[in-house]
Amino acid sequence: MKDYILCLAEYVSQQISQSQGKLKNRYIHGYSPGGDAQFDVDEIAESAVEKFIVERGEPIAIYSEDKGLQKFGSDPSYLLIVDPIDGTRPAAANLEMCCISIAVAKFKEFACIGDVEYALLKELKTGAYIYGDRYHDDLIYAGYSYPLPNLSHTSDLNNMFWSFEFNGHPTSLMIQAYGHLIDSSANTGGVFLFNSASYSISRIITGQLDAYVDIGNRLLKDHPELRPAFEKVGNGYILHLFPYDIAASVFLAEKAGVIITDAFGKSLNSTLLMDISDQNQQSCIAASTAELHRKLLETIRW
Repeated sequence: MKDYILCLAEYVSQQISQSQGKLKNRYIHGYSPGGDAQFDVDEIAESAVEKFIVERGEPIAIYSEDKGLQKFGSDPSYLLIVDPIDGTRPAAANLEMCCISIAVAKFKEFACIGDVEYALLKELKTGAYIYGDRYHDDLIYAGYSYPLPNLSHTSDLNNMFWSFEFNGHPTSLMIQAYGHLIDSSANTGGVFLFNSASYSISRIITGQLDAYVDIGNRLLKDHPELRPAFEKVGNGYILHLFPYDIAASVFLAEKAGVIITDAFGKSLNSTLLMDISDQNQQSCIAASTAELHRKLLETIRW
């Protein structure tokens, strides 16, 4: 399975690279079943995934952002959870902050993140990747100039380098919740908006970030009356963390020693892999140290 998903990711990467001159980049051709805007580069990536699987001819099931569940061949043993481009907007702008995300679990109806056995994040811009599986202790990686994991030891909120999410999140609500953290860390630390959960979480593994925060789904669960505000900025949908956004990165982060939970501080492992309803969408707080994770949970204004 390792070779299969590495080859799949490389094939998708090549197809995107070869199409760069043909892409209109920022043309929106529709919306995913979950309601996220789909750019033309998403179509290239989704088509590449399907073409690779058909050409390989192995029985396998796949769940992706745009196509949902597809079964290839009879009686597939494995389920691939694929986000062909996690970070569509950076990819459309030809920036670095985008990954191919692939998680693999045994195929069953109620498979969840805790069932993931293999995971891969591959950066589209650089080709660097991080791979891990349930059967080996260490991460396997390429394209980095230092050993991974490379977690920081930061525990001070004022000095942390961190990223957060705004897509589908009312800006005013987010600023009320953690604007004070932005103010305290923007100068003495670093504050980033990448529009890619996988890229953000992987930067904690590489030591470039100390934390990642996406709290929209907790705010909605704590305050159901906020639904109209979230639907307004989501063009009628709830756009929080979908399973395919984080399935691979949660597995790899936990293997690397990152403290990663939902925004209540609970494990993400019960998240269903093939359910994109807002009840199954997620929040996330990830940090390089337990102390920093605890401080984020305690300091965000819920």
